[in-house]
Amino acid sequence: MADALSADFVVVGSGIIGSLVARKLALAGASVIILEAGPRVTRGELVARFRNSTRRSDWMSPYPPAAWAPHPVYQPESNNYLVQAGPYPYPAEYIRQVGGTTWHWAAHAWRNVPNDFRIKSLYGVGADWPMTYEDLEPFYQEAEEIMGVSGAPNTGSPRTKPFPMEPVAEPYAMARLRERLASDYQVVTNTTARNSRPYHGRPACCGNNSCQPICPIDAQFHGGLAAQYAEAAGARLVPNANVYRLEHDEKGHIAVALYYDPDKISHRVTAKTFFVAANGIESPRLLLLSASSKFPTGLANSSDMVGRNLMDHPSTSLTFDADEEVWLGRGPQSPSSINTMRDGAFRSEHAPYRLDFTNISRVDGATKSLIAAGVYGSELEKRLRYSAAREVNVKNVLEVLPDPAHRITLSSEKDAMGIPKPEAHYAIVDYTVRGHERSQQDFKRIAELMGGTNLRFSKEGDFANNQHICGTLSMGSDPKTSVCDGYGRAHDHENLFLASTGVLPTSATCNSTENGLAVALRSVSHLLGQQGTAAGGAAGEAKS
Repeated sequence: MADALSADFVVVGSGIIGSLVARKLALAGASVIILEAGPRVTRGELVARFRNSTRRSDWMSPYPPAAWAPHPVYQPESNNYLVQAGPYPYPAEYIRQVGGTTWHWAAHAWRNVPNDFRIKSLYGVGADWPMTYEDLEPFYQEAEEIMGVSGAPNTGSPRTKPFPMEPVAEPYAMARLRERLASDYQVVTNTTARNSRPYHGRPACCGNNSCQPICPIDAQFHGGLAAQYAEAAGARLVPNANVYRLEHDEKGHIAVALYYDPDKISHRVTAKTFFVAANGIESPRLLLLSASSKFPTGLANSSDMVGRNLMDHPSTSLTFDADEEVWLGRGPQSPSSINTMRDGAFRSEHAPYRLDFTNISRVDGATKSLIAAGVYGSELEKRLRYSAAREVNVKNVLEVLPDPAHRITLSSEKDAMGIPKPEAHYAIVDYTVRGHERSQQDFKRIAELMGGTNLRFSKEGDFANNQHICGTLSMGSDPKTSVCDGYGRAHDHENLFLASTGVLPTSATCNSTENGLAVALRSVSHLLGQQGTAAGGAAGEAKS
Protein backbone atom coordinates (compact mmCIF):
# COMPACT_ATOMS: atom_id res chain seq x y z
CA MET A 1 0.00 0.00 0.00
CA ALA A 2 1.44 3.36 -1.06
CA ASP A 3 1.60 6.42 1.19
CA ALA A 4 -1.78 7.99 1.99
CA LEU A 5 -3.04 11.38 0.89
CA SER A 6 -5.45 13.46 2.95
CA ALA A 7 -7.68 16.51 2.48
CA ASP A 8 -10.84 18.15 3.77
CA PHE A 9 -12.72 16.81 0.76
CA VAL A 10 -12.17 13.98 -1.69
CA VAL A 11 -14.07 14.14 -4.99
CA VAL A 12 -14.24 10.91 -6.99
CA GLY A 13 -14.45 11.83 -10.67
CA SER A 14 -13.11 14.81 -12.61
CA GLY A 15 -15.98 15.28 -15.04
CA ILE A 16 -17.77 18.57 -15.43
CA ILE A 17 -19.78 18.07 -12.21
CA GLY A 18 -16.99 16.69 -10.03
CA SER A 19 -14.49 19.31 -11.16
CA LEU A 20 -16.86 22.24 -10.60
CA VAL A 21 -17.82 20.84 -7.18
CA ALA A 22 -14.10 20.70 -6.34
CA ARG A 23 -13.59 24.24 -7.65
CA LYS A 24 -16.37 25.64 -5.47
CA LEU A 25 -15.05 23.86 -2.37
CA ALA A 26 -11.49 25.04 -3.07
CA LEU A 27 -12.62 28.64 -3.58
CA ALA A 28 -14.18 28.46 -0.13
CA GLY A 29 -10.74 27.70 1.32
CA ALA A 30 -11.01 23.93 1.71
CA SER A 31 -8.33 21.44 0.73
CA VAL A 32 -9.62 19.20 -2.06
CA ILE A 33 -8.30 16.11 -3.83
CA ILE A 34 -9.91 14.93 -7.06
CA LEU A 35 -9.37 11.27 -7.95
CA GLU A 36 -9.78 10.45 -11.64
CA ALA A 37 -9.61 6.88 -12.92
CA GLY A 38 -8.35 7.78 -16.38
CA PRO A 39 -5.40 9.67 -17.84
CA ARG A 40 -4.88 13.36 -18.52
CA VAL A 41 -5.24 14.14 -22.24
CA THR A 42 -4.93 17.49 -24.00
CA ARG A 43 -7.30 19.01 -26.52
CA GLY A 44 -4.49 18.96 -29.11
CA GLU A 45 -4.07 15.20 -28.71
CA LEU A 46 -7.81 14.63 -29.08
CA VAL A 47 -8.11 16.81 -32.18
CA ALA A 48 -5.20 14.93 -33.76
CA ARG A 49 -6.80 11.58 -32.95
CA PHE A 50 -10.07 12.68 -34.56
CA ARG A 51 -8.35 13.98 -37.71
CA ASN A 52 -6.37 10.76 -38.05
CA SER A 53 -9.26 8.42 -37.29
CA THR A 54 -10.48 5.98 -39.91
CA ARG A 55 -13.90 6.04 -38.19
CA ARG A 56 -14.87 9.70 -38.51
CA SER A 57 -18.52 9.04 -37.64
CA ASP A 58 -17.55 7.17 -34.48
CA TRP A 59 -17.45 9.92 -31.87
CA MET A 60 -15.69 7.64 -29.40
CA SER A 61 -12.76 6.96 -31.71
CA PRO A 62 -10.59 9.77 -30.23
CA TYR A 63 -11.21 8.35 -26.75
CA PRO A 64 -9.76 4.83 -26.48
CA PRO A 65 -10.09 3.45 -22.95
CA ALA A 66 -7.06 3.01 -20.73
CA ALA A 67 -6.42 -0.57 -19.64
CA TRP A 68 -6.58 0.49 -15.98
CA ALA A 69 -9.74 2.58 -16.45
CA PRO A 70 -11.90 0.91 -19.11
CA HIS A 71 -15.09 2.40 -20.49
CA PRO A 72 -17.59 1.08 -23.05
CA VAL A 73 -16.51 0.84 -26.68
CA TYR A 74 -18.83 -0.48 -29.42
CA GLN A 75 -16.91 0.13 -32.66
CA PRO A 76 -15.45 -1.51 -34.60
CA GLU A 77 -16.67 -4.13 -32.12
CA SER A 78 -17.88 -4.08 -28.54
CA ASN A 79 -15.36 -4.47 -25.74
CA ASN A 80 -18.22 -5.79 -23.54
CA TYR A 81 -17.28 -3.53 -20.64
CA LEU A 82 -20.89 -2.60 -19.91
CA VAL A 83 -22.51 -6.02 -19.65
CA GLN A 84 -25.99 -6.20 -21.18
CA ALA A 85 -28.62 -8.07 -19.18
CA GLY A 86 -31.60 -6.87 -21.26
CA PRO A 87 -34.36 -7.23 -22.07
CA TYR A 88 -33.51 -4.14 -24.18
CA PRO A 89 -29.88 -3.17 -24.83
CA TYR A 90 -28.49 -0.08 -23.15
CA PRO A 91 -25.27 0.73 -25.06
CA ALA A 92 -24.26 3.75 -23.00
CA GLU A 93 -21.14 5.64 -24.04
CA TYR A 94 -18.97 7.57 -21.62
CA ILE A 95 -15.33 8.52 -21.20
CA ARG A 96 -13.03 7.86 -18.25
CA GLN A 97 -10.27 10.45 -18.49
CA VAL A 98 -9.61 13.84 -16.90
CA GLY A 99 -12.67 15.90 -17.78
CA GLY A 100 -14.99 12.98 -18.45
CA THR A 101 -17.64 12.56 -21.11
CA THR A 102 -18.38 16.22 -21.88
CA TRP A 103 -15.23 16.34 -23.98
CA HIS A 104 -17.53 15.07 -26.74
CA TRP A 105 -21.00 16.31 -25.84
CA ALA A 106 -23.33 18.48 -27.94
CA ALA A 107 -23.13 21.08 -25.10
CA HIS A 108 -26.89 21.25 -24.62
CA ALA A 109 -27.46 23.18 -21.39
CA TRP A 110 -31.22 23.17 -21.03
CA ARG A 111 -33.00 23.75 -17.74
CA ASN A 112 -36.00 21.66 -16.82
CA VAL A 113 -39.38 23.36 -17.07
CA PRO A 114 -41.05 24.00 -13.67
CA ASN A 115 -43.61 21.20 -13.97
CA ASP A 116 -40.82 18.64 -14.45
CA PHE A 117 -40.23 18.85 -10.69
CA ARG A 118 -43.71 17.55 -9.76
CA ILE A 119 -44.97 15.15 -12.40
CA LYS A 120 -46.26 12.74 -9.76
CA SER A 121 -48.44 15.43 -8.19
CA LEU A 122 -49.58 16.90 -11.50
CA TYR A 123 -49.86 13.90 -13.79
CA GLY A 124 -49.76 10.82 -11.55
CA VAL A 125 -46.57 9.41 -13.07
CA GLY A 126 -42.92 9.20 -12.08
CA ALA A 127 -41.79 11.00 -8.93
CA ASP A 128 -41.67 14.50 -7.51
CA TRP A 129 -38.30 16.12 -6.83
CA PRO A 130 -37.42 17.13 -3.25
CA MET A 131 -37.07 20.74 -4.48
CA THR A 132 -38.84 23.18 -6.76
CA TYR A 133 -37.72 24.94 -9.89
CA GLU A 134 -37.43 28.12 -7.84
CA ASP A 135 -35.07 26.38 -5.39
CA LEU A 136 -32.77 25.38 -8.23
CA GLU A 137 -33.00 28.51 -10.39
CA PRO A 138 -30.06 30.43 -8.82
CA PHE A 139 -27.83 27.39 -9.32
CA TYR A 140 -28.88 26.99 -12.95
CA GLN A 141 -27.70 30.56 -13.37
CA GLU A 142 -24.45 29.87 -11.54
CA ALA A 143 -23.76 26.86 -13.75
CA GLU A 144 -24.53 28.84 -16.90
CA GLU A 145 -22.24 31.71 -15.95
CA ILE A 146 -19.36 29.35 -15.17
CA MET A 147 -19.75 27.40 -18.41
CA GLY A 148 -20.76 30.30 -20.62
CA VAL A 149 -24.21 29.41 -21.94
CA SER A 150 -25.76 31.01 -25.00
CA GLY A 151 -29.43 30.81 -25.69
CA ALA A 152 -32.67 32.40 -26.83
CA PRO A 153 -35.26 33.64 -24.32
CA ASN A 154 -38.13 31.35 -25.41
CA THR A 155 -37.01 28.15 -23.67
CA GLY A 156 -40.04 27.53 -21.44
CA SER A 157 -37.91 27.90 -18.29
CA PRO A 158 -38.36 31.14 -16.30
CA ARG A 159 -35.23 33.24 -15.69
CA THR A 160 -34.38 35.90 -13.13
CA LYS A 161 -31.25 36.90 -15.08
CA PRO A 162 -30.42 36.79 -18.79
CA PHE A 163 -28.22 34.24 -20.49
CA PRO A 164 -24.53 35.07 -20.28
CA MET A 165 -24.53 35.62 -24.04
CA GLU A 166 -26.67 35.69 -27.15
CA PRO A 167 -27.17 32.54 -29.26
CA VAL A 168 -24.52 31.29 -31.65
CA ALA A 169 -25.22 32.31 -35.26
CA GLU A 170 -28.05 30.30 -36.82
CA PRO A 171 -26.92 27.96 -39.60
CA TYR A 172 -28.61 28.42 -42.99
CA ALA A 173 -30.33 25.03 -42.86
CA MET A 174 -31.89 25.84 -39.48
CA ALA A 175 -33.06 29.24 -40.72
CA ARG A 176 -34.87 27.55 -43.60
CA LEU A 177 -36.48 25.03 -41.28
CA ARG A 178 -37.59 27.82 -38.94
CA GLU A 179 -39.07 29.82 -41.80
CA ARG A 180 -40.83 26.96 -43.54
CA LEU A 181 -42.24 25.33 -40.38
CA ALA A 182 -43.46 28.60 -38.85
CA SER A 183 -47.12 27.96 -39.68
CA ASP A 184 -47.18 24.94 -37.35
CA TYR A 185 -44.06 24.98 -35.18
CA GLN A 186 -41.76 27.37 -33.38
CA VAL A 187 -38.19 26.33 -34.11
CA VAL A 188 -35.85 27.75 -31.44
CA THR A 189 -32.11 27.97 -31.04
CA ASN A 190 -30.83 25.33 -28.64
CA THR A 191 -29.47 26.42 -25.29
CA THR A 192 -25.80 25.44 -25.34
CA ALA A 193 -22.57 25.88 -23.38
CA ARG A 194 -20.97 27.32 -26.50
CA ASN A 195 -19.55 30.81 -26.93
CA SER A 196 -21.13 33.23 -29.34
CA ARG A 197 -18.47 35.78 -28.32
CA PRO A 198 -15.15 35.56 -26.47
CA TYR A 199 -15.90 34.47 -22.90
CA HIS A 200 -13.61 33.65 -19.98
CA GLY A 201 -10.59 33.71 -22.28
CA ARG A 202 -12.09 31.29 -24.80
CA PRO A 203 -12.98 32.21 -28.40
CA ALA A 204 -16.34 32.36 -30.11
CA CYS A 205 -17.64 29.36 -32.05
CA CYS A 206 -15.93 29.09 -35.45
CA GLY A 207 -18.67 26.91 -36.97
CA ASN A 208 -16.60 23.74 -37.17
CA ASN A 209 -18.96 20.80 -37.63
CA SER A 210 -17.26 18.50 -35.11
CA CYS A 211 -18.75 19.55 -31.74
CA GLN A 212 -19.11 15.84 -31.25
CA PRO A 213 -16.49 14.40 -30.83
CA ILE A 214 -14.34 17.47 -30.13
CA CYS A 215 -14.53 21.26 -30.34
CA PRO A 216 -11.14 22.13 -31.88
CA ILE A 217 -10.85 25.59 -30.27
CA ASP A 218 -12.56 25.27 -26.84
CA ALA A 219 -15.42 27.57 -27.82
CA GLN A 220 -17.54 24.82 -26.29
CA PHE A 221 -17.23 24.28 -22.55
CA HIS A 222 -16.30 20.77 -21.38
CA GLY A 223 -15.04 18.85 -18.38
CA GLY A 224 -11.40 19.29 -19.33
CA LEU A 225 -11.85 23.03 -18.85
CA ALA A 226 -13.75 22.41 -15.61
CA ALA A 227 -10.79 20.37 -14.33
CA GLN A 228 -8.48 23.26 -15.18
CA TYR A 229 -10.78 25.61 -13.26
CA ALA A 230 -10.64 23.30 -10.24
CA GLU A 231 -6.86 23.12 -10.27
CA ALA A 232 -6.58 26.90 -10.69
CA ALA A 233 -8.77 27.27 -7.60
CA GLY A 234 -6.36 25.10 -5.59
CA ALA A 235 -7.74 21.57 -5.89
CA ARG A 236 -5.24 18.76 -6.39
CA LEU A 237 -6.14 16.41 -9.24
CA VAL A 238 -4.70 12.88 -9.26
CA PRO A 239 -5.14 11.19 -12.67
CA ASN A 240 -4.86 7.42 -13.24
CA ALA A 241 -6.44 6.86 -9.82
CA ASN A 242 -9.12 4.21 -10.26
CA VAL A 243 -11.14 4.25 -7.02
CA TYR A 244 -12.33 0.71 -6.39
CA ARG A 245 -13.60 0.96 -2.83
CA LEU A 246 -14.75 3.36 -0.13
CA GLU A 247 -14.29 2.32 3.48
CA HIS A 248 -16.14 3.53 6.55
CA ASP A 249 -15.51 3.71 10.30
CA GLU A 250 -17.53 2.02 13.03
CA LYS A 251 -20.11 4.85 12.94
CA GLY A 252 -20.69 4.46 9.22
CA HIS A 253 -18.82 7.62 8.27
CA ILE A 254 -16.79 7.30 5.07
CA ALA A 255 -13.11 7.38 6.04
CA VAL A 256 -10.99 6.18 3.12
CA ALA A 257 -11.01 6.00 -0.66
CA LEU A 258 -8.86 3.22 -2.09
CA TYR A 259 -7.58 3.49 -5.63
CA TYR A 260 -5.41 1.50 -8.00
CA ASP A 261 -2.76 3.17 -10.10
CA PRO A 262 -1.97 1.71 -13.58
CA ASP A 263 0.36 -0.88 -11.99
CA LYS A 264 -2.45 -1.97 -9.67
CA ILE A 265 -0.68 -0.60 -6.61
CA SER A 266 -3.30 0.38 -4.06
CA HIS A 267 -3.33 3.86 -2.51
CA ARG A 268 -5.28 5.29 0.43
CA VAL A 269 -6.83 8.75 0.54
CA THR A 270 -8.54 10.06 3.67
CA ALA A 271 -10.87 13.03 4.08
CA LYS A 272 -13.50 14.55 6.32
CA THR A 273 -16.13 14.52 3.56
CA PHE A 274 -16.42 12.57 0.32
CA PHE A 275 -18.19 13.41 -2.95
CA VAL A 276 -18.86 10.58 -5.39
CA ALA A 277 -19.06 12.46 -8.67
CA ALA A 278 -18.69 9.82 -11.36
CA ASN A 279 -21.50 9.24 -13.85
CA GLY A 280 -24.77 7.39 -13.31
CA ILE A 281 -23.12 4.03 -14.05
CA GLU A 282 -19.72 4.27 -12.38
CA SER A 283 -21.06 5.95 -9.21
CA PRO A 284 -23.52 3.20 -8.24
CA ARG A 285 -20.94 0.64 -9.27
CA LEU A 286 -18.49 2.09 -6.72
CA LEU A 287 -21.11 2.13 -3.95
CA LEU A 288 -21.99 -1.50 -4.65
CA LEU A 289 -18.30 -2.47 -4.76
CA SER A 290 -17.88 -0.97 -1.28
CA ALA A 291 -20.13 -3.45 0.52
CA SER A 292 -19.02 -4.43 4.02
CA SER A 293 -20.29 -6.50 6.94
CA LYS A 294 -22.06 -3.39 8.26
CA PHE A 295 -23.45 -2.50 4.84
CA PRO A 296 -23.72 -5.87 3.05
CA THR A 297 -25.66 -4.54 0.04
CA GLY A 298 -23.27 -1.64 -0.56
CA LEU A 299 -22.88 1.88 0.72
CA ALA A 300 -25.88 4.23 0.78
CA ASN A 301 -28.07 1.25 -0.05
CA SER A 302 -30.27 0.50 2.95
CA SER A 303 -33.19 1.33 0.64
CA ASP A 304 -31.93 -1.12 -2.01
CA MET A 305 -32.21 1.78 -4.47
CA VAL A 306 -28.56 2.18 -5.48
CA GLY A 307 -28.35 1.52 -9.20
CA ARG A 308 -32.13 1.42 -9.65
CA ASN A 309 -34.35 3.72 -11.75
CA LEU A 310 -31.86 3.87 -14.62
CA MET A 311 -33.12 6.44 -17.14
CA ASP A 312 -31.96 8.07 -20.36
CA HIS A 313 -33.61 9.75 -23.35
CA PRO A 314 -34.26 7.24 -26.14
CA SER A 315 -34.88 8.61 -29.61
CA THR A 316 -36.47 7.60 -32.88
CA SER A 317 -35.98 9.67 -36.01
CA LEU A 318 -36.98 10.58 -39.54
CA THR A 319 -34.63 11.32 -42.43
CA PHE A 320 -36.06 12.75 -45.65
CA ASP A 321 -35.06 14.73 -48.72
CA ALA A 322 -36.23 18.36 -48.72
CA ASP A 323 -37.46 20.04 -51.88
CA GLU A 324 -34.59 22.54 -51.73
CA GLU A 325 -30.91 22.48 -50.94
CA VAL A 326 -30.21 23.15 -47.25
CA TRP A 327 -26.69 21.71 -46.91
CA LEU A 328 -26.50 20.39 -43.37
CA GLY A 329 -22.99 20.54 -41.93
CA ARG A 330 -22.29 24.25 -41.65
CA GLY A 331 -21.98 25.35 -38.04
CA PRO A 332 -22.67 23.43 -34.79
CA GLN A 333 -24.04 19.93 -35.07
CA SER A 334 -27.18 20.29 -32.91
CA PRO A 335 -28.36 23.90 -33.14
CA SER A 336 -32.19 24.00 -33.18
CA SER A 337 -35.26 22.26 -31.84
CA ILE A 338 -39.02 22.32 -31.27
CA ASN A 339 -40.12 22.33 -27.63
CA THR A 340 -43.91 22.50 -27.65
CA MET A 341 -44.33 18.90 -26.41
CA ARG A 342 -42.11 19.14 -23.34
CA ASP A 343 -45.07 19.59 -20.98
CA GLY A 344 -48.83 19.25 -20.86
CA ALA A 345 -51.72 17.23 -19.47
CA PHE A 346 -50.87 14.50 -21.97
CA ARG A 347 -47.99 13.50 -19.69
CA SER A 348 -50.43 11.39 -17.70
CA GLU A 349 -50.80 9.23 -20.82
CA HIS A 350 -47.54 9.32 -22.76
CA ALA A 351 -43.99 10.60 -22.66
CA PRO A 352 -43.28 14.24 -23.44
CA TYR A 353 -40.49 14.97 -25.87
CA ARG A 354 -38.34 17.54 -27.57
CA LEU A 355 -37.83 17.47 -31.34
CA ASP A 356 -34.19 18.04 -32.21
CA PHE A 357 -32.78 18.83 -35.65
CA THR A 358 -29.35 17.54 -36.58
CA ASN A 359 -26.96 19.73 -38.52
CA ILE A 360 -24.36 17.01 -39.02
CA SER A 361 -22.82 16.90 -42.49
CA ARG A 362 -24.45 14.19 -44.59
CA VAL A 363 -21.35 13.53 -46.73
CA ASP A 364 -19.80 10.72 -44.69
CA GLY A 365 -23.03 8.81 -44.07
CA ALA A 366 -24.35 9.23 -47.59
CA THR A 367 -21.04 8.13 -49.09
CA LYS A 368 -21.00 4.94 -47.03
CA SER A 369 -24.62 4.13 -47.90
CA LEU A 370 -24.14 4.67 -51.63
CA ILE A 371 -20.95 2.62 -51.81
CA ALA A 372 -22.61 -0.15 -49.79
CA ALA A 373 -25.39 -0.10 -52.40
CA GLY A 374 -22.83 -0.53 -55.18
CA VAL A 375 -23.03 3.02 -56.56
CA TYR A 376 -19.79 4.30 -58.11
CA GLY A 377 -18.40 6.81 -60.62
CA SER A 378 -20.46 9.70 -61.99
CA GLU A 379 -23.65 8.26 -60.50
CA LEU A 380 -22.01 8.29 -57.04
CA GLU A 381 -21.01 11.93 -57.50
CA LYS A 382 -24.52 12.91 -58.62
CA ARG A 383 -26.38 11.10 -55.87
CA LEU A 384 -23.90 12.10 -53.17
CA ARG A 385 -24.31 15.76 -54.02
CA TYR A 386 -28.10 15.40 -53.95
CA SER A 387 -28.10 13.66 -50.54
CA ALA A 388 -25.54 16.00 -48.99
CA ALA A 389 -27.56 19.03 -50.10
CA ARG A 390 -31.10 17.92 -49.34
CA GLU A 391 -31.12 15.38 -46.52
CA VAL A 392 -32.84 16.54 -43.32
CA ASN A 393 -33.00 14.64 -40.04
CA VAL A 394 -35.22 15.19 -37.01
CA LYS A 395 -35.36 13.07 -33.87
CA ASN A 396 -37.45 12.99 -30.73
CA VAL A 397 -35.92 13.11 -27.25
CA LEU A 398 -38.31 11.10 -25.08
CA GLU A 399 -38.81 11.06 -21.34
CA VAL A 400 -38.31 7.77 -19.52
CA LEU A 401 -40.02 7.28 -16.17
CA PRO A 402 -38.18 5.87 -13.15
CA ASP A 403 -38.62 2.12 -12.79
CA PRO A 404 -36.74 0.16 -10.08
CA ALA A 405 -36.42 -2.83 -12.44
CA HIS A 406 -34.20 -0.77 -14.74
CA ARG A 407 -30.89 -0.71 -13.00
CA ILE A 408 -27.12 -1.01 -12.85
CA THR A 409 -25.74 -3.97 -10.92
CA LEU A 410 -22.36 -5.67 -10.57
CA SER A 411 -21.56 -8.30 -13.18
CA SER A 412 -19.87 -11.60 -12.46
CA GLU A 413 -17.43 -10.59 -15.22
CA LYS A 414 -14.35 -8.58 -14.25
CA ASP A 415 -12.34 -5.92 -16.05
CA ALA A 416 -8.58 -5.91 -16.60
CA MET A 417 -8.01 -4.64 -13.06
CA GLY A 418 -9.98 -7.53 -11.58
CA ILE A 419 -12.93 -5.28 -10.63
CA PRO A 420 -16.49 -6.45 -11.40
CA LYS A 421 -17.90 -4.77 -14.50
CA PRO A 422 -21.17 -2.83 -14.43
CA GLU A 423 -24.23 -4.63 -15.78
CA ALA A 424 -27.27 -2.88 -17.29
CA HIS A 425 -30.85 -4.09 -16.92
CA TYR A 426 -33.03 -1.93 -19.17
CA ALA A 427 -36.27 -1.82 -21.16
CA ILE A 428 -38.39 0.60 -23.19
CA VAL A 429 -41.89 0.66 -21.69
CA ASP A 430 -45.29 1.59 -23.12
CA TYR A 431 -45.30 5.14 -21.72
CA THR A 432 -42.22 5.98 -23.78
CA VAL A 433 -43.44 4.03 -26.81
CA ARG A 434 -46.68 6.04 -26.80
CA GLY A 435 -44.65 9.25 -26.82
CA HIS A 436 -42.73 7.94 -29.82
CA GLU A 437 -46.02 7.12 -31.57
CA ARG A 438 -47.36 10.64 -30.95
CA SER A 439 -44.17 12.19 -32.32
CA GLN A 440 -44.67 10.45 -35.67
CA GLN A 441 -47.43 12.97 -36.40
CA ASP A 442 -44.88 15.75 -36.02
CA PHE A 443 -42.31 13.93 -38.15
CA LYS A 444 -44.78 13.58 -41.01
CA ARG A 445 -45.96 17.19 -40.78
CA ILE A 446 -42.39 18.52 -40.72
CA ALA A 447 -41.58 16.50 -43.84
CA GLU A 448 -44.75 17.74 -45.52
CA LEU A 449 -43.93 21.39 -44.79
CA MET A 450 -40.42 20.88 -46.20
CA GLY A 451 -41.71 19.20 -49.36
CA GLY A 452 -40.11 16.00 -48.13
CA THR A 453 -39.74 12.86 -50.22
CA ASN A 454 -38.02 9.52 -49.66
CA LEU A 455 -39.07 9.42 -46.00
CA ARG A 456 -36.90 7.02 -43.95
CA PHE A 457 -38.19 6.41 -40.45
CA SER A 458 -35.92 4.68 -37.99
CA LYS A 459 -36.62 0.97 -37.75
CA GLU A 460 -39.74 0.25 -35.74
CA GLY A 461 -38.82 -0.84 -32.23
CA ASP A 462 -35.31 0.64 -32.44
CA PHE A 463 -34.57 3.43 -29.99
CA ALA A 464 -31.24 5.22 -30.19
CA ASN A 465 -29.52 6.06 -26.93
CA ASN A 466 -28.60 9.66 -26.09
CA GLN A 467 -26.09 8.98 -23.27
CA HIS A 468 -28.02 11.06 -20.71
CA ILE A 469 -27.52 8.63 -17.83
CA CYS A 470 -29.59 9.47 -14.76
CA GLY A 471 -31.70 8.08 -11.92
CA THR A 472 -29.38 5.46 -10.41
CA LEU A 473 -28.74 7.47 -7.21
CA SER A 474 -32.16 9.06 -6.95
CA MET A 475 -32.64 11.84 -4.44
CA GLY A 476 -35.78 12.10 -2.37
CA SER A 477 -37.24 12.94 1.02
CA ASP A 478 -37.96 9.35 2.05
CA PRO A 479 -34.86 7.25 2.91
CA LYS A 480 -36.87 4.12 2.17
CA THR A 481 -37.34 5.00 -1.50
CA SER A 482 -34.27 7.10 -2.36
CA VAL A 483 -30.49 7.09 -2.02
CA CYS A 484 -29.80 10.68 -0.97
CA ASP A 485 -31.65 13.78 0.14
CA GLY A 486 -32.29 16.90 -1.92
CA TYR A 487 -28.78 18.14 -1.21
CA GLY A 488 -27.10 14.96 -2.41
CA ARG A 489 -26.21 13.73 1.08
CA ALA A 490 -26.51 9.94 1.33
CA HIS A 491 -29.25 8.99 3.77
CA ASP A 492 -26.98 6.33 5.30
CA HIS A 493 -23.73 8.29 5.64
CA GLU A 494 -23.50 11.79 7.07
CA ASN A 495 -20.26 12.69 5.26
CA LEU A 496 -20.98 11.15 1.86
CA PHE A 497 -22.41 13.31 -0.93
CA LEU A 498 -23.43 12.22 -4.41
CA ALA A 499 -22.81 14.75 -7.20
CA SER A 500 -23.89 13.17 -10.45
CA THR A 501 -26.67 13.10 -13.00
CA GLY A 502 -27.51 9.84 -11.23
CA VAL A 503 -29.22 11.79 -8.42
CA LEU A 504 -31.92 13.12 -10.78
CA PRO A 505 -35.18 11.37 -9.79
CA THR A 506 -36.81 11.88 -13.19
CA SER A 507 -35.35 12.41 -16.66
CA ALA A 508 -37.73 15.03 -18.13
CA THR A 509 -36.94 15.87 -21.77
CA CYS A 510 -33.62 17.71 -21.68
CA ASN A 511 -30.00 16.68 -21.49
CA SER A 512 -29.04 15.83 -17.94
CA THR A 513 -25.72 17.68 -17.51
CA GLU A 514 -26.90 21.15 -16.49
CA ASN A 515 -29.54 19.70 -14.18
CA GLY A 516 -26.97 17.50 -12.45
CA LEU A 517 -24.50 20.38 -12.21
CA ALA A 518 -27.05 22.81 -10.77
CA VAL A 519 -28.10 20.27 -8.13
CA ALA A 520 -24.43 19.68 -7.23
CA LEU A 521 -23.66 23.40 -6.90
CA ARG A 522 -26.70 23.71 -4.63
CA SER A 523 -25.36 20.80 -2.56
CA VAL A 524 -22.00 22.51 -2.07
CA SER A 525 -23.62 25.81 -1.05
CA HIS A 526 -25.77 23.96 1.49
CA LEU A 527 -22.82 22.02 2.88
CA LEU A 528 -20.59 25.08 3.20
CA GLY A 529 -23.43 27.00 4.80
CA GLN A 530 -23.88 24.24 7.37
CA GLN A 531 -20.18 24.37 8.11
CA GLY A 532 -20.29 28.12 8.57
CA THR A 533 -18.04 28.70 5.56
CA ALA A 534 -18.59 31.31 2.89
CA ALA A 535 -20.10 29.56 -0.11
CA GLY A 536 -17.41 30.71 -2.51
CA GLY A 537 -17.37 29.93 -6.19
CA ALA A 538 -20.21 32.31 -6.96
CA ALA A 539 -21.24 32.71 -10.54
CA GLY A 540 -18.69 34.58 -12.58
CA GLU A 541 -15.78 34.18 -10.13
CA ALA A 542 -12.38 32.68 -10.95
CA LYS A 543 -12.65 32.91 -14.71
CA SER A 544 -9.68 30.62 -15.18
